[in-house]
Amino acid sequence: MSRTARRDGTPENNRSYAKARPQRGGQGAKNLNKRGKAAAGKPEKQQRKQRDSEILLSNARPAKRQHVAPRATNEQEQGELIRLQKVLAKAGVASRRHAEILIDAGRVEVNGKIIMEQGTRVNPNTDVIRVDGVRVNVNEKNQYFVLNKPRGLHSTMSDELGRPCIGDIISERIASGQRLFHVGRLDADTEGLLLLTNDGELANRLMHPKYEVSKTYLATVLGEADRALIKQLRDGIELDDGPAKADYVQIIDTYQGKSLIRVELHEGRKHIVRRMLKAAGYPVQALVRTKLHTVQLGEQKPGTIRALNDMELTSLYKAVDM
Repeated sequence: MSRTARRDGTPENNRSYAKARPQRGGQGAKNLNKRGKAAAGKPEKQQRKQRDSEILLSNARPAKRQHVAPRATNEQEQGELIRLQKVLAKAGVASRRHAEILIDAGRVEVNGKIIMEQGTRVNPNTDVIRVDGVRVNVNEKNQYFVLNKPRGLHSTMSDELGRPCIGDIISERIASGQRLFHVGRLDADTEGLLLLTNDGELANRLMHPKYEVSKTYLATVLGEADRALIKQLRDGIELDDGPAKADYVQIIDTYQGKSLIRVELHEGRKHIVRRMLKAAGYPVQALVRTKLHTVQLGEQKPGTIRALNDMELTSLYKAVDM
């Protein structure tokens, strides 16, 4: 009768063979090698350590890129430096592919140096980037707004006497963490265009007399003005703190003993327009700033703010050599 077969079809092992063969891990296997002979042997503790090291598997996941040079650990480089074509694409200059074409053509410069190497990394928070000589705003942290300041509002972010001020209009933006300040001032009785930004460099340059940034005002004055006033303002009027003159003067209308006059000048002395017109014999009844360089108030309603568009911002950059 045939021996009982296992499920896999192999005959059951011979008992005598099973007895003769030492069991793995049994008492007789400690000092035997693979041929059943006594091992010349290593100490038992050392053998156990070797077996454990062979069984232990690493749970570490292999990196996709095995041969990469170590990168610098500089925080600024890791956190802020971005590929130039990506910065240009994010700023809306062009797609990444087209930005690469601009770079290849030598039309992009960083901090005054033309960049033609693809993959160049820049810091959008500090580097000055230009395309075809025109500066591009790539710093998302910088914000630029135009406020139409109403009459009676003080040009401060907070007022110790509780009087209405600019900070009241942008209180929600301040509460959300935006740090804005006004560029220059308008007295409480003057309304009109006032820039708000957190770009300190641009603000300082716009106010610096070196750059002679023009400002345009509409003044309603007492008296019906004539061409003599235009010549007087253009030639210069002597004030308490020195002579002052306008760059451009236009009489828009005269009616019922009043005149509407447009005055353009680049000086920034306190109450300069009011003092000039008063010295000329035409005291100001109402004054509105309508324009700063090429940025215009337009139809913007008093007490509202809007963001500068790219063309306006680029124009201001050019005016102050940024």
